[in-house]
Amino acid sequence: MTTISPETSLEDFEYDELAEACDMGDIVALGTVFLAILYSLVFAFGLVGNLLVVFALTNSQKPKSITDVYLLNLAFSDLLFVATLPFWTHYLINEQGLHNAVCKLTTAFFFIGFFGGIFFITIISIDRYLAIVLAANSMNNRTVQHGVTISLGVWAAAILVAAPQFMFTKQKENECLGDYPEVLQEIWPVLRNVEINFLGFLLPLLIMSYCYFRIMWTLFSCKNQKKAKAIRLIFLVVIMFFLFWTPYNIMIFLETLNLYDFFPNCDMKRDLRLALSVTETVAFTHCCLNPLIYAFAGEKFRRYLYHLYRKCLAVLCGHPVHVSFSLSPSESQRSRRESVLSSNFTHYTSDGNPSILL
Repeated sequence: MTTISPETSLEDFEYDELAEACDMGDIVALGTVFLAILYSLVFAFGLVGNLLVVFALTNSQKPKSITDVYLLNLAFSDLLFVATLPFWTHYLINEQGLHNAVCKLTTAFFFIGFFGGIFFITIISIDRYLAIVLAANSMNNRTVQHGVTISLGVWAAAILVAAPQFMFTKQKENECLGDYPEVLQEIWPVLRNVEINFLGFLLPLLIMSYCYFRIMWTLFSCKNQKKAKAIRLIFLVVIMFFLFWTPYNIMIFLETLNLYDFFPNCDMKRDLRLALSVTETVAFTHCCLNPLIYAFAGEKFRRYLYHLYRKCLAVLCGHPVHVSFSLSPSESQRSRRESVLSSNFTHYTSDGNPSILL
């Protein structure tokens, strides 16, 4: 799968209007090795990071805030996404491809996880906006039950939006590709790319940018010692999303133009194919960064990792080591001091029940 459309992965030739073959064999071979290695790395790091988030969030039996609900669902989306990468790796290196049922399910889970992850990142941005900018009006609505209801709606939206991406997918001649009806063969690939560009990038980026701009404006107007750290985290969220997904979406847009023969030159087509492979993998690594951005930045989550490390060390060494996921006396005292110092700020701009991660 050298682009987000699986059916382009094994095409060794493209043809121009004069029916002269444009040899893509070396590009496909290079992409196969390159993607197989990087898919494996993304799978490993994405699996470990997001499982740690799930374990941390479920360590206390149930989510403590609406933020925890969204973070948990974001981790599940990323896990669903990375779980398909071993199958795509097998598809790349195995000439027999995938079984028809596996082809359909892998493509479906891939796109549901893809859109689900981006939608939950957007929902987290909106939730931060409500918690900080509109705290007085949204405090009663930001409950765990409300978060569960919204999360179910996000999953339904992800399935609905992902459906056009996989509904025609099937295994055909050892390739997992979209087998479109004749009337849709020209327009459907274009609509798929437009959907990815708009719903998978432009709209989420606009929403995130607006929410975090308003959050920063609110934070600048408040006197609080945690303001600088919060603003740095906001910059990190938006910049990482922009840096990792913009090149890939530009290439998806250029691939759409290529469907209309905007790039008749063979060298340009070869460069486009190679750039698609590289930017795709860069974009996919963003799912590995979600735990770092949204959870690892939290002091409580780092403390959870420390206690998890102590438990593993105790098991390996065979020595009983008592550890608990709780604040030490000094940490509790510092936490109370910070709570007092920030009371004027948090009265208007904090969660009623903070996340156990952040």
